[in-house]
Amino acid sequence: MFFNCILIALFEPSVQNLQSFLENAPGLVVVMAFFIAWAGFWFPIAALLAIVLKWQPGKPLQPNQKLPLLVSLYLLAPLILWAAIWLTKTSFSNYGFLTNISILGSLAVGFGLGILSLVVVFVLQFWLGWCRFEESNIKQLPSILLPILLIALFVGGIEELVFRGFLFSELELNYSVWVAAIISSLIFAALHLVWEQRETIPQLPGLWLMGMVLVLARFSDRGNLGLAWGLHAGWVWAIACLDTAQLINYSDKVSEWVTGKNKKPLAGLAGIACLLLTAVILWLFYHLNLK
Repeated sequence: MFFNCILIALFEPSVQNLQSFLENAPGLVVVMAFFIAWAGFWFPIAALLAIVLKWQPGKPLQPNQKLPLLVSLYLLAPLILWAAIWLTKTSFSNYGFLTNISILGSLAVGFGLGILSLVVVFVLQFWLGWCRFEESNIKQLPSILLPILLIALFVGGIEELVFRGFLFSELELNYSVWVAAIISSLIFAALHLVWEQRETIPQLPGLWLMGMVLVLARFSDRGNLGLAWGLHAGWVWAIACLDTAQLINYSDKVSEWVTGKNKKPLAGLAGIACLLLTAVILWLFYHLNLK
């Protein structure tokens, strides 16, 4: 009891000062504080994991090395965000994350739309002869569908909560909707460089556009994150399943800048077309919701 009193006496004034500062600080300052805290808490964990996983700086991360690092980073995000919400006296609902059943319906619709948009784009590529489907590899799917689905839902949910939820909402307090969308999408794209630089650089324009489309998805869902979460998870799940099972084999009929450099759809015109198709559907959905 005595030590508890000492701790309260020492830290309570500091917490109150920090709370008062963040409540009155511009959104950009709150955003910077969040990312600094997120990185600061994660770096010691990442350093320890790098030693355990025997990763050497300068060498590309292998999938079995990247996954523990990614999971540790993303598990921290809700905790840091909860602290930010407590300090700024807001709530998760202010960032579009609702705890009612409606978010599950939006999640399912978004997931289906994400899959549908990719099906349309790949069917066109098959028809044009730009790629072919490796039927012999279908047998690999049953063992990977559920694990990748869980990862896709986890990654998509955390990234939407952070980037289209917290980041976009805080920036919107001080900037116009368009500026907040552009900046949050730029940060979303740039932070993918943390994992892989060589393969990510060609994807940066596509990642930025993906961020913009997901902002539109939030607007189409009346400010909620369910639709954006579903879209994000659907894209991640479908592409990861195709890559892991090696179901797509690209031909040399067109440049890889069309189909996707390094076999990454977002690094090619096909991936851009998929995002634009989704944006058109969301735009129509948004205007229907306004009526």
